Amino acid sequence: MLEMEQGSVQAHGRNRKLSRIWVIKNECVRMVLAETLSTYVMMVFGLGSVAQVVTGRGAFGEYLSINLGFGLGVAMGVHIGGRVSGAHMNSAVSFTMCLFGRLCWRVLPLYILSQLIGSFLAAGTIYSLYYNAICHYCGGNLTVSGPKATAAIFATYPAPYLSLHAGFLDQLFGTAMLLLCLMALSDQRNQPTPSGGEPIAVGLLVLLIGVSLGGNSGYAINPSRDLGPRVFTAIAGWGPEVFRAGNGWWWVPVLAPLVGGVTGAAVYKVFVELHHTSPRDQRMGLEDETEKEAAPLEKQKSLRPEVCV
Repeated sequence: MLEMEQGSVQAHGRNRKLSRIWVIKNECVRMVLAETLSTYVMMVFGLGSVAQVVTGRGAFGEYLSINLGFGLGVAMGVHIGGRVSGAHMNSAVSFTMCLFGRLCWRVLPLYILSQLIGSFLAAGTIYSLYYNAICHYCGGNLTVSGPKATAAIFATYPAPYLSLHAGFLDQLFGTAMLLLCLMALSDQRNQPTPSGGEPIAVGLLVLLIGVSLGGNSGYAINPSRDLGPRVFTAIAGWGPEVFRAGNGWWWVPVLAPLVGGVTGAAVYKVFVELHHTSPRDQRMGLEDETEKEAAPLEKQKSLRPEVCV
């Protein structure tokens, strides 16, 4: 029995030494890995839901399924990387956090690169999983537009009636609403999300944007979500048409979310955050109330107006 216990202790020691070899202590590397994986997971669920709806011709879901796929995918992504990188999974979020002093500028390129890699790999994964279904759906003809178009499984494209100017405003406003609400959810001096409830709150927010603002152009509201898969489709067989379609639409979901994110965060800051009372003011107000309650009854009466009978 003693020999078994000694052997167990030795095995445990070897496992601890082995784990120390593989543990990464560099904060930037840990952040890159977490951000890449959280973005990958979010995009796999999101793009997978689109592929299932499109190739299934509506038999395996509809537009709401896509919204749920992205919303729940975002929630899972926050669970994966939330305490390590913050699980932005969105270049517009990272850029806005830097501009408002909540993220260091020097790590912004790492965040953007991680998000692009995660979304690119997710597009490749869904392409591999649904390759036969895509070919069966379109007859092997990979097109960007038309009745059997499949490029929209991976990246967003505008509705036929949408101009570039209207599309830019659509993406700007959708991302502004995203960042405005994210600022509110994280505002510890207002009504923040309860600890541990952040993933579901952010997921529900993305679902809400999808079901209300997604009809015009698929609510990319995320440069890395759109650009990474678009580059993949250009390589995988759809060709350069993915950048020419929609009158050169590709730059709109890259630039507009950056402007929209800053706009939404600034609106929340100007309308709400700047006007919070400081902790010192709150303490002073509490002290004033305490002193008033402790004042003699006669003094309190003297502060009231005389009542004439």
